[in-house]
Amino acid sequence: MITRDLVQEKLDGLAKPVGSLGRLELLAVDLAIASQSLTPVTRPRRLVLFAADHGVVAQGVTAWPPAVTTAMVETIFKGKASSTALANAHGVDVRVIDAGMAQPPRGPWPVHFHSQPVAAGTADLSQGPAMSVAQFDAAWNLGTAEAQRAIDAGHRLLMAGEMGIGNTTAAACLTHALTGIDAETATGSGAGADPAMRAIKRDIVAAAVERLSGCTDKAALAAIAGFEIVAMAGFYAEAARLGALVLLDGYVTTAAALIAEHLCPRTRLRMIAGHLSAEPGHRAALARLGLAPVLEWQMRLGEGSGALVALPMLDSAAALLCDVARLADIGG
Repeated sequence: MITRDLVQEKLDGLAKPVGSLGRLELLAVDLAIASQSLTPVTRPRRLVLFAADHGVVAQGVTAWPPAVTTAMVETIFKGKASSTALANAHGVDVRVIDAGMAQPPRGPWPVHFHSQPVAAGTADLSQGPAMSVAQFDAAWNLGTAEAQRAIDAGHRLLMAGEMGIGNTTAAACLTHALTGIDAETATGSGAGADPAMRAIKRDIVAAAVERLSGCTDKAALAAIAGFEIVAMAGFYAEAARLGALVLLDGYVTTAAALIAEHLCPRTRLRMIAGHLSAEPGHRAALARLGLAPVLEWQMRLGEGSGALVALPMLDSAAALLCDVARLADIGG
């Protein structure tokens, strides 16, 4: 078993002054432990973007209409989204999954797109359960299949991204329910909600979680989740089970990580947090998982963008552990 002390011993024996690379050495420790290897690898790597719509959008929780979900997926197809620009810059394979879009993107579909929607968006979680347990299982299985597919293709580092207008409402519900922080802290502005929208969103989050009466079983989580969030949870759980390294993005993906850890304990041990989102509940979500973010740059885009920006730091940490000579080997 690779322990913190074992990794630190290797770092201290490299041809450099002890601790001279500062926080990069701390990241190298986290990377080695999450990879369970003293020579971790960060390539090949894949980003799987899961897209779905949310019925709660009808309650005015966001400034954007659901059609933007589809429009952004089509932009991703063209390689013109922030996520695809960053993925191209860092040598990341991208795959897009329709987990439940109300308006499927226009064809012809590119080869990296897979459409297997659970339903045409979730039900309105402010009025009742967002999905059934059977739909939760279908979304989860969609994610596990994608993790298996990525690993079968040889990818060693996996990331999930999301596209779904309204999904920070579901993420806030899940974070409120699974970390115990209050609805005010769990609820942020998402994709630009103004103060009035945020207040509506906060009250919906509080009421939806209150209806659960403290229950956090699968049926309870299904009541407040989104199809793309559950799919990412299944993706993370299966990736961890198969021994892959998982790099988290922001608030919505961390809500999915909370589900994965809740239902499949120890999933978090294979995770590294790419960044701390500007969403106020993200810090509590990462703390519950025991993860320290690589970056704190106030990002809140989603799409896997924060994880992609953090990738060069992981590459640097891996290079430190794999390619630097030992002091003893150079006569030091």
